[in-house]
Amino acid sequence: MSDQKLFLAVFLGSKDNPRSQAWWALPEDTRAERAREGIAAWKAWVEEHKADIVDLGGPLGKTKSIGEEGIEDTTNALTGFTVVRAASHEEAAKLFERHPHFTIFPGDSIEVMPVLPIPGG
Repeated sequence: MSDQKLFLAVFLGSKDNPRSQAWWALPEDTRAERAREGIAAWKAWVEEHKADIVDLGGPLGKTKSIGEEGIEDTTNALTGFTVVRAASHEEAAKLFERHPHFTIFPGDSIEVMPVLPIPGG
């Protein structure tokens, strides 16, 4: 059995951050070229870390909130997710240093958290 644990990485991005506003203000052809560059860099990141990736995940769409009052449309900063395996929280976080989400694309950050066992499970 491996000593490695699962970690959920959530990608965060806000339309209000200055980097995002600058991204959308770019001419369409410039933005498309940067997007191609970013996708290539993201694919290279996946290739470099494929042994650590449990579920590549993907982008997230519109959000619905469900509570005691029912279901309603809402917004948040979640833009995507990936699940990785690592020996420690620190090692999992280091996998995402200099990630294209925020070095090429205008994402805010990536948050990494351990996936804990279900109590009593």
